[in-house]
Amino acid sequence: MFNRLFILVIKGLLTILPFVITIYLLTWLTNTTESLLSPLIPDEYYFPGLGIALALVLLATIGVFVNLYVVRLLIEQANSLFDRVPLIKTLYGAIKDAVDLFQIKKDQNSKKAVSVEVTEGIHLIGFITGDSVAEVLYPGQKKTAVYIPFSYQIGGYTLYLDADKITELSVDVETAMRIAVTGGNSIKPESKE
Repeated sequence: MFNRLFILVIKGLLTILPFVITIYLLTWLTNTTESLLSPLIPDEYYFPGLGIALALVLLATIGVFVNLYVVRLLIEQANSLFDRVPLIKTLYGAIKDAVDLFQIKKDQNSKKAVSVEVTEGIHLIGFITGDSVAEVLYPGQKKTAVYIPFSYQIGGYTLYLDADKITELSVDVETAMRIAVTGGNSIKPESKE
């Protein structure tokens, strides 16, 4: 009897946990943004939610300015400064690399979802991150860098593979990332009627 009750409690917890965590994180982000930006807005103009709207406008404005030559030059200078400070360089580099992994660039041939055969009959989902680093590490060997994320963890590793070990998948990068990170539990098979 106690085991059945325990199983029902765990089942209920696992059902509501994704909702609770998502709502909590969104609420925390909203409250933090509001508390940081509301002091910048005069009281007579302020209403709840204006801080979020201001943050969105500010981010969109930054997105526009990033395309300007002068701003790109300033960003490159900041990158070079951060790359010279020992502890900051490690932290900043890791964060920048993680963000760059998910960034979509028009002329980029990378960021493809692929299947990697690690041994016969065993495949991992990965993402092509580019060939430039592979060429530096393995000159003339025509290796491809493939990032393999860990399931249910932040992290992963990069394999440098020959083309015959890589098969491009017919799913988009976002879907493949969800499958890889959740161990395949996020995707439900389509029901046929």
